[in-house]
Parts: sequence; structure tokens; C-alpha cells
Amino acid sequence: MDPLAGLDDSSTDDDNASQTTEDDPQVPQPQEPPQPPPPVAQSAPPPVAVPSNPRDRPHYELKHTMRGHTSSISAVKFSPDGTLLASCSNDRVVKIWSPFTGELIRNLNGHTKGLSDISWSTDSVYLASASDDHTVRIWDVESGLTTRTLKGHTSYVFCVNYNMTSNLLVSGGCDGDLRIWNAQKGKCMKTIHAHLDYVTAAHFNRDATLIVSCSLDGLIRIWNTTSGQCLKTLAEGHDAICQHVQFSPNSKYILSTAHDSAIRLWDYQTSRCLKTYQGHTNQKYCIAACFSVTGGKWIVSGSEDNRVYLWNLQSKEVVQVLEGHTDVVVAVATHPTQNMIASASMESDLTVRVWADRGPPAES
Repeated sequence: MDPLAGLDDSSTDDDNASQTTEDDPQVPQPQEPPQPPPPVAQSAPPPVAVPSNPRDRPHYELKHTMRGHTSSISAVKFSPDGTLLASCSNDRVVKIWSPFTGELIRNLNGHTKGLSDISWSTDSVYLASASDDHTVRIWDVESGLTTRTLKGHTSYVFCVNYNMTSNLLVSGGCDGDLRIWNAQKGKCMKTIHAHLDYVTAAHFNRDATLIVSCSLDGLIRIWNTTSGQCLKTLAEGHDAICQHVQFSPNSKYILSTAHDSAIRLWDYQTSRCLKTYQGHTNQKYCIAACFSVTGGKWIVSGSEDNRVYLWNLQSKEVVQVLEGHTDVVVAVATHPTQNMIASASMESDLTVRVWADRGPPAES
């Protein structure tokens, strides 16, 4: 069953949002880095309108609050078999938790600087981690030991992802490069000089023939994995510097987040922006969004107003807002089979939270 079957892509939110050429366009001049928003008084944030019909929206509730990281958390990921939750942080540690009990199972120690990203192998045996120490490590999660240390990036490694068969890894760094690795041997197979600024996300499509990447240079690029050739470039606009990008579960679409507080769903074949999701705040940090397809079809994202937002993928309306974090929510993840969300927050909060959907209220 295709979770995104029947997506209405006949309407385009913004035909002008993308300019694309098969070759590379002129690279725009670097923009001024986005200024952080001015501090706001710590009053209660305004309520967000959600649909009135309770059957049209999710009903997530907080189940567990996990504490232990000592510096800002950068990513959370459920294992593909759904039994574990990994989190990584600027404190150099990967923590492995039970999403069902909230217990800490083990720490993965070895990186010498902070971590930006993690990715599970499809069999849930290995975890890759990307660090400011210029390396990617592959961990055997059960033993807690490093099996490979991937060296080659010349600066901070910002993102990492396995492909579906977990024989390849892609990593992106502050050197602007993408590196494709043989995961078993730990050898770099290809280096792509991909962007003129930090590569903030890189993701394989389902059959690993394509990689999508984005960068603080404002561009989203799609690459042929084998040749390393750039097949397409999408530009979001000067005020919409892309922070995170990934393929949809069916690999037909791309989901991107940007610094104009908008999340966009693209048909990358036609370079059209099909849907734009708004309501959250994202002007400063790299905040990832993700798909939720286990129950309703939602888009889930953190926000700089300390909340987690859920949108209806089709109608684009905000269907639930999760409150509880006390600092910016930079990371979210959705469970592979259950209606469960994990979220993680920054410096003054430092919690990982697990939310579960209790289902619609019973008819009276």
C-alpha cells in the first residue's frame, strides 16, 4: 500500500517557488546569514486553530520524558524494527533508549566532538553517526562498539544516511562535499563537490539511484548516485534557505524545510512545489520534518516556539500541536509501525520526549 497514493498534485502552491535547469544555474551570491528573531516575552504563545472534528485529527499524548543528554540534542531516530530509539547530541554521546518504557539502554561513546546526525541500518543492527570530529562512525548497537570509523571529510560532518539495503552511506559536511561510502568496508567510493556551503541534509531515494542534498547555499540538488552527476537543482528563493530535505516514502516527492518557516512538498520531476505547510516557526535553526504514515497521513516538525506541529499532508492544515518542551524542538521522528512520535530539544530543555496517539474519543 503506497502511503502517499492519491496525493493531489494537480494544484501547485507556488509555481514561482522553484527555478530549475537541467544544467547548473548561476549560483546565487551568498546571502546574509539569517538573523535570529528578536527575543519575545515569555508569555503563553497564541493558540493554534485545529480542525473541530476529532476524527479528522490525531490525538497524541506525552508518554515518556527522557533526560540524560548534557548539551543540545541534534537528532532522534527510531530503529526500523521499532524496538529502539537513538538520540545524539553536542555532548558527543549517542544514547539508545526504549521508546516503550523511556529507559536508557546504553551510551555509544567514542566521538571526540559533538554529533549532528544519526542513521540506522535497515536491519536495526548498526547505527551511523556524523560528528564535528570530521568522522562518521558505524556502531554495533547491541555491543556498543564502533565497527568502522569513516575518515575523509575535511570539516564537520553534518548529516548521514544509509540506503535501504544498507550497503551504502551518504554523508554531507561543512566542506560542501557529499561522500558515498561502502558501509561494509568503510571506504569512500565517491566524493561529490556538491555545494558552496554546509551540506545540511543528504538522503537516498528508495532504490538508491538518486541522492537529494541541500545546503546553506540555498539550493536543493538531486544527484545520480553512480555517476555523481547533478541531475536537477531546485532553488527555494532568497528568504527560504533550505535546512533539511528528504525523499517521501514512495520516493516520488521531496520534503524540504526552510528558514522562511515553511515546509514544502515538491514534485521533483516537474520541479513544482505542490504543498506548503505553515504555522510553526523556523528562522534560525536546522529543523527537520518527517512523514507520518502509520495512521493518518501527517507531516511532523519541530518549531522554534518549543512545540511539535502536525499537519494533514493533503489539506495542509495544522491538525495537532504538542506542547511540553521548554526550548526549540530541532528533531522529530516517527515510529515505523505505531502511531508514535519522538521529539528532542535544545540547550535549556535537553529532553527526548515520546508521544503516542490514543485514538479518537469514543462516540457518546
